[in-house]
Amino acid sequence: MSPRDVVITGIGLVSCLGEGAELHWKAFKTPSLPPPTDSERFAPYTIHPLPEIDWSQQIPKKGDQRQMETWQRLGVYTAGLALDDAGLKADEALCATMDMIVAAGGGERDEEVDENILEASLARNDNGVLLNEKLTNDLRPTLFLAQLSNLMAGNISIVHKITGSSRTFMGEEGAGVSALQTAVARLASGQSTHILVGGAFQTEHPDMLLGYELAGYLHHGAWQPLWTRSGDGGGIITGSGGAFLVLETREHAEARGGRIYAVVDKVVSGLSPRSEATFARDIAAMVATLGAEPGELLISGASGAHRATGTEREALGGFSLRGFSGLTGHLKEAQLPFAVALAAMAISSGEAPAVLADIEMPYSAAPERVLTTAVGHHRGEGAALVRKA
Repeated sequence: MSPRDVVITGIGLVSCLGEGAELHWKAFKTPSLPPPTDSERFAPYTIHPLPEIDWSQQIPKKGDQRQMETWQRLGVYTAGLALDDAGLKADEALCATMDMIVAAGGGERDEEVDENILEASLARNDNGVLLNEKLTNDLRPTLFLAQLSNLMAGNISIVHKITGSSRTFMGEEGAGVSALQTAVARLASGQSTHILVGGAFQTEHPDMLLGYELAGYLHHGAWQPLWTRSGDGGGIITGSGGAFLVLETREHAEARGGRIYAVVDKVVSGLSPRSEATFARDIAAMVATLGAEPGELLISGASGAHRATGTEREALGGFSLRGFSGLTGHLKEAQLPFAVALAAMAISSGEAPAVLADIEMPYSAAPERVLTTAVGHHRGEGAALVRKA
């Protein structure tokens, strides 16, 4: 035990299952399969939609809500849940000194403008001139602000008064890994005392799905269990949701009387070239650096993408797997923060989540260490070891 142990004191979660740490833990203890999905709006693709959310519970000003798109509102809302859970949101002094690290993607595009550009390009050959015309005349100036990735962090700062340092990482699942890894390193080194870290993903927008499908990653048809998806498509069922954590040094948390869920022992990242010969070995080697051992509980952020998910199962099949995105859908930047949140709740409650698929092994012991992973659907890998405080 060290005063600079990195402890989790606040958890904010939103997914198709609902909102809040307690509700999610109940959903993973007694899962209902199939989970909430929508196979009609974006057919042939299935998604896990957002639940009904009263945004005013965390974003009280209507003006703040209006100037954010859904992706940003989702991140701000989930961050507020984490701050509430940590008992920090009403403490202006601690919020003013809190650092923030966000994993973010790009904003939602203006579909009407995109369609107008494509239609006009069929009758014109001067595409450069055409694009300049459309950029000048069709796009709202505020849209550019909505597209900026660091505006999620900016809006969290405005709404929740988090005014310490701020960093934003981009890069799909790898962004969530880097955000968490940086937060843990800053706390362990004494550069920060308390940090808000996490991300959100809004999949209910055609351009968000297009990015996956252009490379053939989306599952086609109705929901199927994560580890055994077959049929047409690439295996990923995306979801709307977010995960934010409040991390503190043990010394800081204990001094203010904060509740501690668990300790984040270490976070590692990798960038495997993903060759047939080395991919599974690279995953196993990354996990080995954490000291995790087969037989222990593993909360996996596997996406469902056939190759990445199958290789993770091959490399880590000796662990007691729990693929959480079978219930929530793939949450992109929020994958590793979400997995760490579930691991912390498992350790705090002394129970493992229920098995979510036939290939997942029961785990009856009270977990004292939990491995978490986020093997990117295309590139980038990460893992974190969470242990009892």
